[in-house]
Amino acid sequence: MKVDLHLHTTASDGRLTPELLVEAAVKQRLSVIAITDHDSIDGIAPALLAAEAFPSLKVIPGVEINTDIPNGEAHILGYFIDHKNKELKRALERLRHSREARARKMVAKLGELGIDVEWRRVKELAGGGSIGRPHIAQAMFERGYIPSFQEAFVKYIGRQGPAYAERERLSPVEAVALVVKAGGLPVLAHPADINDLEDLVIDLKQAGLVGLEAYYNGYHRKAIARLVDLANKYGLITSGGSDFHGLDSGDKIPIGGVDVPLNCAERLIALAEQRSQEVTTR
Repeated sequence: MKVDLHLHTTASDGRLTPELLVEAAVKQRLSVIAITDHDSIDGIAPALLAAEAFPSLKVIPGVEINTDIPNGEAHILGYFIDHKNKELKRALERLRHSREARARKMVAKLGELGIDVEWRRVKELAGGGSIGRPHIAQAMFERGYIPSFQEAFVKYIGRQGPAYAERERLSPVEAVALVVKAGGLPVLAHPADINDLEDLVIDLKQAGLVGLEAYYNGYHRKAIARLVDLANKYGLITSGGSDFHGLDSGDKIPIGGVDVPLNCAERLIALAEQRSQEVTTR
């Protein structure tokens, strides 16, 4: 039985629609997946509906919220969120609008560098979902400005790149609090490269953090062991996933391509059920 707790759809910057993602997960014989689009919950309802045809697959409603930390970013995954929560919807809508404004600035900066990327094409690639840097990278790749998808980030639109632009973000503590208010379970995503990680974990646990993503695309045994030890030290659940987007033709990690222990999903599910029962008995 395989699980993948970090997947993106066309609701943000993924290539597959929620329905096609569910079908792909079934083909890969996954038993549990989580839909975790960037600053968007629009893919959850169609994914849950599509999964009704496949009793062998459980779909966890989730989200991934990008936040700022000194000298970098920290992403918060929210599992088992109430995707109808009005406060969550309003906050994510603000973040999406900020994403679009940032993307327009980046396209303008690229133009100043002699890289002509059409805004109309970037929006087409987003397909009505949350606009992200991968859509700009794809548009650059299509026009032949870069030899590979990843080079867009390395040379142009990465944090240190000449076409990078900032956008509105929450702090990690604010993102964790938002997930908790929406009835969800906050987990720190792909944390291996975060500076002063333990200090951040201590702060976030006080805000409601329940887990660390220890099993992730490209993580080797030493990194995984370090994260598992840190999770155990602070009584946190470990999670994991492929972070599948499917936009990069060179991406060699498919859905379910990261070996995530089934116990990760089981512990998240058990905690979600426990919290749900506590709410109903109050």
